[in-house]
Amino acid sequence: MIQIEIDNGSGFCFGVTTAIKKAEEKLAEGETLYCLGDIVHNGMEVERLHDRGLVTIDHEQMKNLHHVKVLLRAHGEPPETYELAQRNHIEIIDATCPVVLQLQKRIKKQYDSNPSAQIVIFGKKGHAEVLGLVGQTQNKAIVIEKFEDVTKLDFNRDIYLYSQTTKGLDEFHRIIDYIQDHISKKSVFQSFDTICRQVANRMPNIATFASRHDLILFVAGKKSSNGKVLFKECHSVNPNSFQIERAEEIDMNWVTNVNTIGICGATSTPKWLMEECRDYILRNTK
Repeated sequence: MIQIEIDNGSGFCFGVTTAIKKAEEKLAEGETLYCLGDIVHNGMEVERLHDRGLVTIDHEQMKNLHHVKVLLRAHGEPPETYELAQRNHIEIIDATCPVVLQLQKRIKKQYDSNPSAQIVIFGKKGHAEVLGLVGQTQNKAIVIEKFEDVTKLDFNRDIYLYSQTTKGLDEFHRIIDYIQDHISKKSVFQSFDTICRQVANRMPNIATFASRHDLILFVAGKKSSNGKVLFKECHSVNPNSFQIERAEEIDMNWVTNVNTIGICGATSTPKWLMEECRDYILRNTK
């Protein structure tokens, strides 16, 4: 009999859980609710909430809305979004993750106190959270996506380094070391570890989980940045790991000659979806 374990540490992080709860509460009141961007990087969960009445919009569509309710997801938004809402008499349901909100405030305070310094954000260009952070600096912040990008900084000017909350600690520390080695003696360099521990701790935990099983099914949406990082970690520990978005993508040939299967996922993966994958295997192995 195949043993299947769902990873307890996988699934929605605190910020995503709160955003979804807020959406469900508003939808239960029977009003139309718009969400600026996918509420979570998971197609199945977006579909589930869409069926309950959540309407996903982009920034262009928001410009044409008036006197409605718009939910801001956990990633956060730049100041322009709030200004637009005020102009168009839009009620904001703010589900920005408290960790992200705190980071936005810190970056804004730093920028206001020294606008000529380089504010650097280690993060994914164009990612919703990063756009919200860059927006705190009148779009002057420099985004570096990977270690190699650190060379484009001006080491003769002050540098204040922050990180997108879902980035990896190892690469962040490499960037810090490089800047420390190259910064001019006349310039100030400060780094702030703003990586969410709930996310960072998943790396070692998921590696341990992946090593315990013959087969790993990693359930995550293709858009999930966090999913890409965690799946890579799983695969490096256990090469017999596959990323899927839904149960129907499971190839039952993967299951032959395995005794234990581990099912895990990203911070944007709902528990019910991992359970569906487990049930799909159990139905098809009898």
